[in-house]
Amino acid sequence: MRRVACLTTLAGVFSILPVLAQPQTPAQPAKYVAPVKGIATIEVIQSPSKRVGKEMVTVLKVRNTSKGAINLLKADEYWYDQSMKIVSGSPYAHKKAPIQPGEIVEITLRSPMAPGLLRNQVMFRHAYGDVKATPVKAFK
Repeated sequence: MRRVACLTTLAGVFSILPVLAQPQTPAQPAKYVAPVKGIATIEVIQSPSKRVGKEMVTVLKVRNTSKGAINLLKADEYWYDQSMKIVSGSPYAHKKAPIQPGEIVEITLRSPMAPGLLRNQVMFRHAYGDVKATPVKAFK
């Protein structure tokens, strides 16, 4: 009885081995896209800022419209009062991976609440230069 069980198990193992031994197709390597040097271009969709607790939260969707990747995209938000003095702000740095051409990323900016917040401005830059941001209603 044990011999039959052992032979059945061995037969099962040997029948699976040829399937496992077949060569796997290699995964496609990631395509390298050279980074943008100088001015990069992006499109930005900005949702209205909302107060969440003791912070003003601004959510941006950014699409890379440059021909190259954007490394270390940085966004600085500045909040102004009625006399146009800076009263609050927050920085953001996209550290995950370069933003590839056509890729869309979501950025969340959290600024501390201050009395008299009236309007905000977001400035962009990247590791190798400035960024020209174009506000849009929707991505094409």
